[in-house]
Amino acid sequence: MPYIANLENGRGNPTLSAVSNLAAALGATLIVELAEGDRPVVEAPAALPDSLLQFSRSARFSTEAARMAEAAKSPETSMRERLLHAMAGLGSLATRPLAEPDWHRILDAAVLTTRA
Repeated sequence: MPYIANLENGRGNPTLSAVSNLAAALGATLIVELAEGDRPVVEAPAALPDSLLQFSRSARFSTEAARMAEAAKSPETSMRERLLHAMAGLGSLATRPLAEPDWHRILDAAVLTTRA
């Protein structure tokens, strides 16, 4: 495999497609993140805030997650997980702990962005 040997020795300039194909051959997925300047990439929150977990048990959250899952033709559990992590990401921008009314506003934004 001269192509791979060349890459290992610092020769050549592979395309993202080539690197993606190599990753796939190894059973992995290539994920590329772009960052501006020296700013570190912001990681997703490790744990969901307690107030968000409590909000996720509400009837409104369940109803909206079900509607979004149906519209996207995806499993409801998958949509709930995606929605929770998206909401946690937005909540991480806050400079104070968020309460139920804040989560309602963030859910409103998610609902508005997914409606046709």
